[in-house]
Amino acid sequence: MLLGLFSIFCSFSRKSHCASWMILVSFLLDTAIRAMTRHVSICSKSGAELNDFAVFTTFGVASALLLGVNGLLNRFLTIIYVSATSLRLCFYSAGVPFAYKGLPCPYASCVLASTSLLTKGNSFILCCMASLMILFMIDQSYYPHDAVLESENWKKVIFMGGVFMLFFSPLSVTAFYCLVWSLSYIFFPDALWGKAACLRRWH
Repeated sequence: MLLGLFSIFCSFSRKSHCASWMILVSFLLDTAIRAMTRHVSICSKSGAELNDFAVFTTFGVASALLLGVNGLLNRFLTIIYVSATSLRLCFYSAGVPFAYKGLPCPYASCVLASTSLLTKGNSFILCCMASLMILFMIDQSYYPHDAVLESENWKKVIFMGGVFMLFFSPLSVTAFYCLVWSLSYIFFPDALWGKAACLRRWH
């Protein structure tokens, strides 16, 4: 949530690179926190509500502000993106084990932040990508729990690669890496990210 607030501040200060970097850090941190929470069986109503608020702040408001608020289209898409995030968090419940309904907000935000870094904040490309992410988030397709740090070793390597690149590689390389990672989850969810982990848990 703090990283999301810093990202919002950077967006208003017209520092889109810094704002995008904060969101990529949040994406990786969210993955680690979810794994840690499940590992130590931490669960409470207040914790779940705080987590939803943090997700809304970082992967909703902060991500939407990457679009900017200068043009009419940008403002409209910013409002729609925040609304789609809120709808995804409040009303979409999968009803089946180990699955999400609608694209999880962190992946949509990772795509936006990576695109912003790679295109140097190109407004047209960002608006197109945001529109696509909105459709994926409000779509009722099922996405598996990725469980990156709780399944195959190659997924853990991908996560550690993202952490390493974030701090030791050029932002453009890191952005491309995270973009490919997120798009692979969006377009190949079962084939790459969910099936093996789900089967092992069922057994």
